[in-house]
Amino acid sequence: MKVIIDTNSLLSLVRYYLPFDKNKILYNFIKEKIQTGEIILIDKVYMQCSYISKGIIISELDFLNDKDYKKSAKIPYNTELTIPPNTKKFFHLLNSVFVNSVIMKAKKITEVEFETLKNSHLNDADMKLVLLSLNLIAQGENVFLVTEETSESNDNKLFVKIPAMCRELSINCINLPALIKLYQDDFDLHFK
Repeated sequence: MKVIIDTNSLLSLVRYYLPFDKNKILYNFIKEKIQTGEIILIDKVYMQCSYISKGIIISELDFLNDKDYKKSAKIPYNTELTIPPNTKKFFHLLNSVFVNSVIMKAKKITEVEFETLKNSHLNDADMKLVLLSLNLIAQGENVFLVTEETSESNDNKLFVKIPAMCRELSINCINLPALIKLYQDDFDLHFK
């Protein structure tokens, strides 16, 4: 099993879970799963972790800033050259299904502007999470993409959010509580 986690999920972890993890059970569990490569931290997410909320994620998950740990865990995972396994199908979906046509019409986006925005979106952390998920699934992995996003609100963005893409691409998309529940047999949390 491979778990790919986004920045907001890590932020929720350090804000809402770790303060109650007095014995560092969850902290050590996450550290171990990243170390073994079961939880994947991609480069774009790692970069966001360093500046989101004044770097609280890197501060609280301090092993993410340890050079020896990063080297042995091979983090962050480089997604620079990550492309979809079925490019024709993926780009068809990106150009049609993943576009919020209401926003496109309202903002009167031209074809040239759309191509620029699409290229920018392809290099965004969210899209890299989806692309890596597709590649790992193509390699036969059981993949879970963890995000706190919901597909309902799109924040007036041109492209749909992660859960909507995952639903269309048959990627298992879960939130942080669902991830913890998925692992519940692997550790015993006691909140005080």
